[in-house]
Amino acid sequence: MKSTRHYGMDWLRIGAFALLILYHIGMYFVPWHWHVKIDPTIDWVAIPMLATNGWRLALLFVVSGYASASLSGKLGGVGAFARSRSARLLIPLAFGIVVVIPPQPWIELAGQHGYPNGFLHFWLHDYFRFGALDGIILPTWQHLWFVVYLWVYTMLAALLLALVPDEARARVADAGARLLRGWGLLIVPILWWLAVYGAFPHHDETHALLDDGPSHLHYLMAFGVGWLLRVRPVLFDSVARCWPVAAVLAVLAFVPIAWVEWTWPGDTIAPDWVFLPYHAARQVQGWATIVALVGIADRFWNRDHPKRAMLAEAVFPFYIIHQTIIVVAGWYLLHAGVAALPSFLILLAATVTGCWLFYAIGRSIGWLRPLIGLQRRQEGR
Repeated sequence: MKSTRHYGMDWLRIGAFALLILYHIGMYFVPWHWHVKIDPTIDWVAIPMLATNGWRLALLFVVSGYASASLSGKLGGVGAFARSRSARLLIPLAFGIVVVIPPQPWIELAGQHGYPNGFLHFWLHDYFRFGALDGIILPTWQHLWFVVYLWVYTMLAALLLALVPDEARARVADAGARLLRGWGLLIVPILWWLAVYGAFPHHDETHALLDDGPSHLHYLMAFGVGWLLRVRPVLFDSVARCWPVAAVLAVLAFVPIAWVEWTWPGDTIAPDWVFLPYHAARQVQGWATIVALVGIADRFWNRDHPKRAMLAEAVFPFYIIHQTIIVVAGWYLLHAGVAALPSFLILLAATVTGCWLFYAIGRSIGWLRPLIGLQRRQEGR
């Protein structure tokens, strides 16, 4: 494994999390269930949302697999790797569940279920019930489910590193690289995702870990490809070959997705024959977009910038806090009756400002740093 840092993958990670913030702002407007919604919702917003829906999370697992493999090589020992990842993921997860997340279910319960009590009463008396309240399981990790899944996948990787001898791991990595070399990097994962959908066509992601098996099959593949890109960087040659075609394929595959949403918008039920080609197109568009984006990052973004390190550090704190800011701000905008365009601009400004404050304050206070996903400050710094 080469020690050279791939700046393009850093920029891809930064961009993926920035996109996630925009996506969750969009959830305030789109006619899909969420914690708080503008009234009335806007049907056409679903089309640009669907343009990213099939790949945005899998892309995060690809870049996380790449970063995890890099950290594994840097730390050297399996124990150090597992301890480091557990501290960086589980501490902010616990902080998020206890402190950051609670306003989200309270707003959903108050706005959509008629919950009569204020936030403080909810947090003290109902949030830590370890059961359901009007169908919402409390306490909850909400959008931090990604952290849970990433920790589990990382621990699975650590277990394999501990149990499988070096030579056997090298043979497995070589076999994976052979499978994905050339056009295999584009074709094999698409076939895998199509097979997963074919085997579990009615599964909806739960983000509840234990009952989400098909989602694990979907995301573990992305995590594994990201890991292989790091330990077998020759696969970037395959990326360079495939990505222009993948970009075209992604655009073409999105056409039927957009057509279906435009033809049967909002709560309109589409005929049964639509579902198979629609979901098949989503699998193709999803992985083709990821290959295209990795190729663009490798070709055009693999260079450093004075702000890169700071932005790369900031993305995890931004991720932790952003959805709570959006939901709280959306709650006040809804009650104030603010129209769609000013609501979007206010949500964007409030989210960016709130995230920066959360990061800037947290990074400057030593004991807060691990709570928001940052490394402890080293002595003398």
